[in-house]
Order: sequence, then C-alpha cells, then structure tokens
Amino acid sequence: MKKLINKPEDVVKEELEGLALAYPDIVKVHFDPDYVYRADAPVKGKVALISGGGSGHEPMHGGLVGLGMLDGACPGQVFTSPTPDQMLEAAKMVHGGAGVLYIVKNYTGDVMNFEMAADMARSEGIRVLSILIDDDTAVKDSTWTAGRRGVGTTVLAEKIVGAAAEKGYDLKKLADLCRKVNINGRSMGMALTSCTVPMAGKPTFDLPEDEMEIGVGIHGEPGRERMSLKTADEITEMLALSIIDDPAYSRTVRELDEEKGEWVDVTLEDPPFKAGDQVLAFVNNMGGSAAVELPIIYRKLHEICEKKGLKIVRNLIGPYITSLEMQGCSITLLKMDDELLELWDAPVKTIGMRWGI
Repeated sequence: MKKLINKPEDVVKEELEGLALAYPDIVKVHFDPDYVYRADAPVKGKVALISGGGSGHEPMHGGLVGLGMLDGACPGQVFTSPTPDQMLEAAKMVHGGAGVLYIVKNYTGDVMNFEMAADMARSEGIRVLSILIDDDTAVKDSTWTAGRRGVGTTVLAEKIVGAAAEKGYDLKKLADLCRKVNINGRSMGMALTSCTVPMAGKPTFDLPEDEMEIGVGIHGEPGRERMSLKTADEITEMLALSIIDDPAYSRTVRELDEEKGEWVDVTLEDPPFKAGDQVLAFVNNMGGSAAVELPIIYRKLHEICEKKGLKIVRNLIGPYITSLEMQGCSITLLKMDDELLELWDAPVKTIGMRWGI
C-alpha cells in the first residue's frame, strides 16, 4: 500500500484537521463526535441540510458543505457509516429554527443510523425529515444495501436542494424537492482497478489488468458483470444505455411522516427517460482516473443522448463522489425542468463546488 498518510487509524481525523485549517471561511470541524459544518451556521430561519457517510468519497460530503449546499456533514471512518450521535450533534449545531432535512444514501448502515438520529432529534424538539437517494441502476440488491444504492444523484440533490433552502423553501417543500430529484436521477458506474482501504492495507478486490467491472459500487461492491477491457466509447455506451433504457422502477421506501410522528412505507416510481427530455449529464471520476479521460467519456455520452432524443442542458464533470484511488467513472443523468435548472444555476460556495459567487 502506497498512500500519502501517516497512521491508517488517523486518516479521517487528520483530513478533517486539514480541511478546517485550509478553508476556515467555508467550514468548521467539530471533533468527538466528528462533523463538518458551514462556518456561518446556524443560519436563522433556514432549513438545515445534513448528509453523511463513510469517508473515502471526497469531496462528498464534507467538501460539499457551505453556501448553497449542505449545512453539515457527518464523516464515518473510511467506507463506514457515521454514528447516530454524530448526526444528532450536527443537527443541533446547524439547526436554525426551521427544521432539518437529512439526505441519506441507500446503504443499510446509513439508513439505520440516520433513522435513529432523526428520532433522537425529534425527541429534543427539532423538526426532521429524511429522504433516501437510491439511483444506482446497476443492481437491485448488493453488499450493504437493500434495494438500489445511493450514488451520483446524491451530489446533484445536495446542490439543488441546498439552493432551494437558501431561497427559503420550508421543510416539507424541500423534502418533496429532494424526492423529485431522486426519482428523476439514475446512475451507473464502472471500475478499471480496485481501491485500498487504509486500515485493510490491501486492495478490496482483485481485478486483472485486462479486465473491468461494470456496475461496481462506490465501496467496491460487486457489479453487474466482469469482462475484458473495452474502449472508452464502448464503456460509455454500456453505462449510458443502462441508464437511458432502464424501465420504470417501483419500490417501497421508509420515510418519516411528520404528522403521524412515525416511519411509514411509501411507494415510489421512477419514470423512464424519453425522447424530448432535458437532462443534466454528470460524468464522475471514481478517484484515480486521469482528468484527460473524463471529456472522452462525456464526448460519447453527448452523442448517445442526442441519438436518444435527450437534450443535455447542464453538465458536471470531475471527481465529486470518489472511491479512494479507484480508476473508473460513473455516469448520472437527471431529468431537468425549469425549477431544477434555476436551482442548479444558483450560487454555491463549498470546497468542492463553487460558482456564481
């Protein structure tokens, strides 16, 4: 294992210390329990947004805290869910009086711990709602997950819902908006190499030099298929068509019903993409691919979308949801409308994403 670290057990702590020192105008960091929060928190009268998950996916989530995005982020150890006490204390820190929305990627540990944190926050008088992101079209069930995994759409939801919170949307309206983003976004990833978790000291899985894995998860979970290495155009076509041709997807998720004060089952259906749709195209670097490679993927993606009658009206290209040093990429398409376009274009100032300021 070759990494720019000191001790494996100190990676997350020292990363957070570095963020606090490098970006004091954007974020602050609380330790024991660990969480990142925007430097001007709490923002009075604004719904606070909190997300989190295992470290190793930077800049998500701590690098997406700031004006126009998250108010707080809870980092677990590498590829390990944060704990309910982190989420509760982050909520208490950033709560500005208008409630808190948890944005939760669909991984078993994250879901369970955010549910516990929401119940604890409500018991302390904080209004909380929680929306699940489950946009990965690769597999229905996989390691650590019941149902589709939460991946690239998470970043887009945090930007769009964060902008809406700055505009003054109330808690229920923000939850509805986050759900809308989730059901209209779909993602698919692939890997050329594994990654190495510092505490493990060895690659998460073995992937021969002449093979790749399609549909791999952001923690190295198994994908749809392992096959011989293909060209960039062939890879892009496999990923894009898996998203575009994915049929309507129905499932039941648990959401917090604020009026009933309990968790209830909600049936959601993701509509398929169709000719004439406007989309945001997100090409994500899994962490270890060269920057020169991503525009090659986007070039082919643009061609495929045109052939399918989809109009790309916005794009995002770069490392936003990574898997340590894994070589590979993911593609996310999000169906856009006037509301989402306006919110996407709104100012944002975080470590990992910044425009309009």
